[in-house]
This record gives sequence, structure tokens and C-alpha cells, in this order.
Amino acid sequence: MDIHFQIEYKTQWGEKLYLYINLNDGSQLCLEMDNDGMGNWFTDYRIEDDEFNTNRDITYYYTVQVNGNIIRQEEGSLHTIPYKNFRRIVLIDRWHEYSGLDTIQRSIVLPYVKLNGRPRWRGAGTSVPVFSLRTENSFGIGEFTDLKLLVDWAAATGQSIIQILPVNDTTMTRTWRDSYPYSANSSFALNPIYINLEQVGELSDKDFLQRIEKLRKELNALPVIDYERVLAIKTEYLERLYEEFGDRCAQSAGFRDFHRANRSWLEPYAIYCYLRDQSGTVDFTTWKEPVFKQSIIKKYCMPGNPKCHEVRKYAFIQYHLHLQLAEVKRYANSKGILLKGDVPIGVNRYSTDVWVNPKLFNIDCQAGAPPDDFAVDGQKWGMPTYNWKNMSLDGYSWFKERFKKMADYFDAYRIDHLLGFFRIWEIPLKYSSGLMGTFNPSLPYSTFELKKMGFPFDASKHAVSKPGAPETEVLFLEDTRIPDHWHPRVNGFNTKLFKTLSKDEQQAYYKIHNDFFYVRNNKFWSESAMAKLSALIEATDMLVCGEDLGMIPVCVPEVMDLLRILTLEVQRMPKQYGVSVANPATYPYLSVCTTSTHDMSVLRVWIEDEMKPNPVISTNEATTDACSAIITSHLASPSMFAIFPIQDWLSIDNSLRARNPESERINVPADPDNYWRYRMHITLEKLIDSDKFNSEIKQMLYLSDR
Repeated sequence: MDIHFQIEYKTQWGEKLYLYINLNDGSQLCLEMDNDGMGNWFTDYRIEDDEFNTNRDITYYYTVQVNGNIIRQEEGSLHTIPYKNFRRIVLIDRWHEYSGLDTIQRSIVLPYVKLNGRPRWRGAGTSVPVFSLRTENSFGIGEFTDLKLLVDWAAATGQSIIQILPVNDTTMTRTWRDSYPYSANSSFALNPIYINLEQVGELSDKDFLQRIEKLRKELNALPVIDYERVLAIKTEYLERLYEEFGDRCAQSAGFRDFHRANRSWLEPYAIYCYLRDQSGTVDFTTWKEPVFKQSIIKKYCMPGNPKCHEVRKYAFIQYHLHLQLAEVKRYANSKGILLKGDVPIGVNRYSTDVWVNPKLFNIDCQAGAPPDDFAVDGQKWGMPTYNWKNMSLDGYSWFKERFKKMADYFDAYRIDHLLGFFRIWEIPLKYSSGLMGTFNPSLPYSTFELKKMGFPFDASKHAVSKPGAPETEVLFLEDTRIPDHWHPRVNGFNTKLFKTLSKDEQQAYYKIHNDFFYVRNNKFWSESAMAKLSALIEATDMLVCGEDLGMIPVCVPEVMDLLRILTLEVQRMPKQYGVSVANPATYPYLSVCTTSTHDMSVLRVWIEDEMKPNPVISTNEATTDACSAIITSHLASPSMFAIFPIQDWLSIDNSLRARNPESERINVPADPDNYWRYRMHITLEKLIDSDKFNSEIKQMLYLSDR
């Protein structure tokens, strides 16, 4: 295995960094490191596979030497080389100053990237939802197997990573509402709508196949996804595949191994799906089995039971989905491409997860987000919040198993709404507005504290809206778990009630509001996040990226840096106070930069309709040159990864860009009824054959040293 070691360390004149590797046979190597003159040190070394064949870890550490004498070396626990059957990996470290926290010893591991001796490895890639992929043979929606063509294109253009949206099963209503990928019925199961039917088996009913082929071509020609028709036809097809091949599959060694390895979630999920379809609803409180018990497993999964055959169908489908996505990962890695998945911050309140583990969730509340430029009234997502106290009792095992399952399919993952691990915006179900949320966990004020801070708090006046007034006409919200403790309502100074206060009362309220949201809770939130995240990310070797957008507490960057979580940098959502559009040249190395996300308009719309003065371009016309200039500036940034939506890549070519960029938007966060149905307007086959465009991308990556 070839290893590229990389570390940033500022030395004094005459000082050099050396790498010491402790091999498992007891010997030690000392390697002098190269540097780029700006504090970035690097070296390469090959370790043979047989050197890993003992129970002893291969460890390493760094020292600073002058004239061959060690003047400083790292403290705390040693770095450990993670052995997986990789041909090459990049280990990105920080110098370890011992603080008693092993979490700061975590290295960033990048498997399969091409080594080129660069002092700071940087890569580029593409983000696109699986459902948006279009090939000549897909079924009106992207499928897992379509990712192979995307991998071919990425490899041909010199890219190193592909990022997708969540792919968990969202089948709840069998309507278009199931298109929402962040509301899964299981955090472990894959979505059957992404299955390639032909790879499961060839049906013997030729008349049925002819009818389906006609429908496939019809659906595949549509400009957008007809989610309901695609799901209905694939469901019928899967029923027939199971009846023809299910029993034979169940006896295979592959299926038995898959069942054994995934039994803890697979059997409850399969029973859940059976009961959902039998009752016609996901509201398990109305089922004959409203409360999950282990005895239910025996009742529905006992061989010979007539129900067992029907229940096993859902395991059959998951097995074939697993085979297809796992094969995509193997194929991508063989081409030097990383796959990056997405971990949704929550689960549907009627999911298998909540049915099986209700104590892990606060089902009397829903998660959301405080107001921002994209949703001035805040957001309500519907899913329950996590009961972190109960989760911690067994070391967050549910979350760890979830991450381990993702590692079957991905090399890296994005933590959706990372801020939720510090504190989540929690809205009691009794409220209809997202403004009526509070941060959980947080430290609310007692009545005594509020009065001590100069505010004459009276619950009947300031925490209860008057009859006929909107529910949001309050300045404080009572804590849902600690009686007589209060949270300032976010942006309460925008209420009519606030305007009735005296100047002194208004100043006191401003002080309380700013203290609560920006000062009081920072240390508490930092400790809360460290306790959770440090345990979860150590469960796998996957690269961890965080979606750290929105109202960011000051403690977030420090925790992300300690845990080596890559930040997300978006030009239109700058993190510097007083800046309207960020400059990519200022981004940190441990980051992913992008022109837009699935929750935003595409690059062309932003330039023409939404963009404020940009340090990169001076025009508000989304020409190919303007789009190319912005992408080039991102490629030139220090960010470890520059990952662009497929729509924004296509914007740099007049012959390939969509006629109407408005049609390329994936989601509008402020719209709870958004239909997730965007499809690429060209096929991946055509994209691969676009030699001029592909050469341009390859040249851009070469010139940017990615």
C-alpha cells in the first residue's frame, strides 16, 4: 500500500520535520519530509501488505529536528495507519499537542486518490442526486447502475469524487411526496426506486416485458420524473421478480450472508414494510402491532409461516439493491473515484427507526431550522428530534451502526445540518410556525435571571400571545422540559409586542437575545457536540464533511477542526461577518467548496437574479465565460475538494447547458410541498461523448493542480 503523509506545521529557520513509523515487527523507520516553503510537509512510503498481518498496529508520529537532533516531538497517543485493502491512501494529519483528548488525534483518510507528490492534495468532483441521472436505458429516474457511467465521465475528466443525496428508502405514501430524500422510513434500507430491474433477473413473461419496455421508454423521455408512475411500475415488476426468483435467492449463500450481517435492522424493516402495505398507512400507531417487540420477529419471520414469504420479499429487494450499490463503489474505487454519501439529520416520525426505538426520539416535537435568508419564517421538517440522553446510554450504538452501514457504499459522507449535533431547532407540535422553535440542548433563563438582566419579565405578558393575535406575538418561549425557564423567541424584536416596550426594556431584550444565541450556550454546545461526534465519526474510516451553513455558533469551527471535519464553503453564504459574497481564495484547506447546493438556485440563476457584488466577476450576465470564471476561482481555492453540481458544470458550455436554468433547481427549502423531480436534460452517454467539453474540464483541473 502506497501512503502519502501530509501535515501542516510552521517551523523556524533551520528546522525540519521527520516522520517516524513504528512497524509491527518492532522496527522503526525515520523519513525526512519535504515542504513547499509555506508550512506544508509531505512524504511518501510504501508498506507491504504482509507487514499488516499481525495484531499489532503500525503507528507513526512526527518530530522537529535541527542538525539531526530532535528538539520537539508530538505528545499524546500515536497516529495509527488504518489498514484496508487499498492500493493507496492519503493521511492528512495535524501536529499533536497532548490535551487529554484522543479525539484530536484523528487523521483524515483519503483512499484511492492519485498520488502526485503535491504538498497539499486537492481534488475536484461532481454532485448530483441519483434520481437526476439520465441514461439511454434508465427507467424514467436515475438508478444505482447509472452511477457507473457518471464514474466513467468523472474519471475521464480527471475528477476524484462524486457526491450524491441520501438514497435511503422513502416509501411512505406511494405518492410524489415520497420523492423527498431526507425523510426516510429507514436509516439503513436503500430505496427500491433506484434498483436496476434487469440485473435482478430476466422474467419469463415476454408479453409483460414488452409492455414494460414501452412504458420505460415513455417514462425515460419525460423532462422530469413522474415519481408515482415509476414507483408503481417498478413495484409491480419487483413483485413478479420475487415470485419467480425469490425462493431460489433465499437459499443462496450470498443472500444468507447478507441477511446474517444485516439482521438487526433488516428483519424489523421487512416487517414494517409488510404491515405498512397491509394496513395502507405508515402510521404504526394504528397497526395491529403499534408497539414493536422482539416477539414480532418470530411471529412474522418464522420459516413456514405464510406471512414469512411476503415479509422476505422486502429483504430480497434490499439484497439486490445492496449488490448493485456495493458494485458501484468497487467500480468507482477501481477508477480512482471516491463516492460521497449524505447522512440526513433526522428520520421520519413514522419510520422503522422510531417504531423500533421510540425512546431514542422526542416524538412530541419536530426538527427544523431557525429563520435565514432562504426561509424567513424558519423551517419545519416534520421529523422528531433525537433524545441524545437515551442515545448516550449505550454509546450511541444506533448512530454508529448507521454510519457503519454507510461505509459499505461510501468513502466519504456529508453530515446534513451538522449544527444539529451542537443544537437542533426544535418546534413543539402544537405550533404551526417555525419561529416558535428553541434550541435543544440549550441553557434557558430562569425568571430571576431575566429580571437580573434588566428585563421586567411577566409570563402572562411576554410569553403568551393575546387572543386573536398570531402565536408568534411573544418575546419568550417556555422550555419544554424545565418549568419556569425561558428562551428568547428568535428575532423577537420583529414583533409588534417588542415595539410596545420602553427603550430600556428593548435594550435589555436585545442584550438577552444576543447573549442567548451568540454567547451563553457556546461552551455547552461545544461539549455537547464533542460528546456525540467524536464517538460517531470514529465508527468508520470514512472522510467526514459537514454542512455547517446557517446560524453558526462560534464554537463550531473549533470543534470541526479538532475532529477533522471538512467545512462547506458556498460563495453566496459567506461565514465572515459583513461580507455579502465570499472570496474562494480565502477558504480553509479542510473544506469542500461549491457554487451551489441542492437547496439553492443553480449558478446561472444566482448570477443573473440573486448575486450581490462578486469579487470574482463584475457582470450579472450568466455567460459561459462568467460561469467558467466562478468555477475556475473555486478550483484555484485552497479547499481540499471543489465539488460542483452537474448543472453548474454544464453551464460553461453553450451546447450543453439547459435552455431554462430555472428548470434545474432541485429544492426550495421554504416550500414544504417541493416535488424532487429534477432530471438531467442530456444523457450520460452524450456527456461522455462531449469531447470538447470534457477536454476543457480536464484542462481546468490540470491548471488548478487538482
